[in-house]
Amino acid sequence: MQQNKDIDQFDIPLAKRTYLNNPNSTLLKKLLIFTPFLFLIFSVSALRFIKYVGLIPPNNLSFQVAKNHDARILGHLPYNETPKEKLVLIEPNIEVHMDMRDSLLKMREDAKKDGIYLVFLSGYRSINLQKDIFYSLKSIRNQEAAERARVSAPPGYSEHSTGFAIDIGDATQRETDFETDFENTDAFRWLIKNAAKFHFKLSFNKYNKYIDYEPWHWRYEGSIEALKVFESSNRNYKSN
Repeated sequence: MQQNKDIDQFDIPLAKRTYLNNPNSTLLKKLLIFTPFLFLIFSVSALRFIKYVGLIPPNNLSFQVAKNHDARILGHLPYNETPKEKLVLIEPNIEVHMDMRDSLLKMREDAKKDGIYLVFLSGYRSINLQKDIFYSLKSIRNQEAAERARVSAPPGYSEHSTGFAIDIGDATQRETDFETDFENTDAFRWLIKNAAKFHFKLSFNKYNKYIDYEPWHWRYEGSIEALKVFESSNRNYKSN
């Protein structure tokens, strides 16, 4: 008790603290409040700039890979070679996929009833045959690959390898075989009007930006397998 008394005899002053307004502290508080808004404004501005310079599609600001990247080679899409067991002979030296045989022959018969005589020029081609055709053009025409690809697909990139493509001519005007003049024949006019009834579609129209116009080249889309084969072409490249 005596010790406590002795301690009480001393007048120990309380420490007095003076708190000054710290300008840095006030600034920090303001920054913490406004940082989310600044981040939002910056993000929106950045997206607008990216959209403006064309780094992402204007109508799709989600960060996804643009769908305009495809597997084309010189404008042609890749196609697998159909197995031999799925091919049938419709004429000497002309094979097609079994799925399209009946529709193709029926189309020719119906055309004949209308006084139109269709002739089949080329059907299935193996990748090896397409290789010979594509590279032989170099020596014959003295063309670069890009030029040759305008009129002939590289091997592995031809619709003919699927068995679902057919080249058609007019039996009364054979001089138009594989020529754009085929579009002026009665056979072509009949096909434009009626081919869709038999599930055939013109593959390379006048507005195709990759491949030259081929009015004689038609493909079949009347079976599930055929639709799967040409799904990429139909879904992603309607602007061709």
